[in-house]
Amino acid sequence: MGQRRETEGAVRPDTRRGSRAAKRDTPVRPDTRGHGARTRRDHAQELAQDYAELIFDLIERHGEARVVDLARRLGVTHVTVNRAIKRLQRAGLVSMQPYRAIFLTAAGRRLAVESRERHDLVVRFLVALGVPRAAAESDAEGIEHHVSRETLRVFRAQLEKP
Repeated sequence: MGQRRETEGAVRPDTRRGSRAAKRDTPVRPDTRGHGARTRRDHAQELAQDYAELIFDLIERHGEARVVDLARRLGVTHVTVNRAIKRLQRAGLVSMQPYRAIFLTAAGRRLAVESRERHDLVVRFLVALGVPRAAAESDAEGIEHHVSRETLRVFRAQLEKP
């Protein structure tokens, strides 16, 4: 009663009903569908990456980034943008004074440049696979936030092959 069997290196509990050993020794299985924790962390970073990249683009093109420009480009209200900017300020990625332009801090600029480079690499890789450019641009918006550094290295290596 309550005996264990060893199979292929794993300890398996006696699975008879009501067995305390079965309940105590039942292993907690890892998330086999993917890397759940990494995906949740990536989702949390998406907003910061998208805003930093967009602010960077607006500053490059127009000399400044304003709440109204961000709201228009993202298709959200100025209230939504203001809330996001406050989070980015707390994270040390942007600086802003009320009714003034938004500026990237050094950390925000690094995030924007990394995000843009990651996006461009994913787009180039998808286009090299034969994906039409418009679809590649659209798809890269989702992929760029979740692709690992290892996968990006493989993408880069494949693109650099003669």
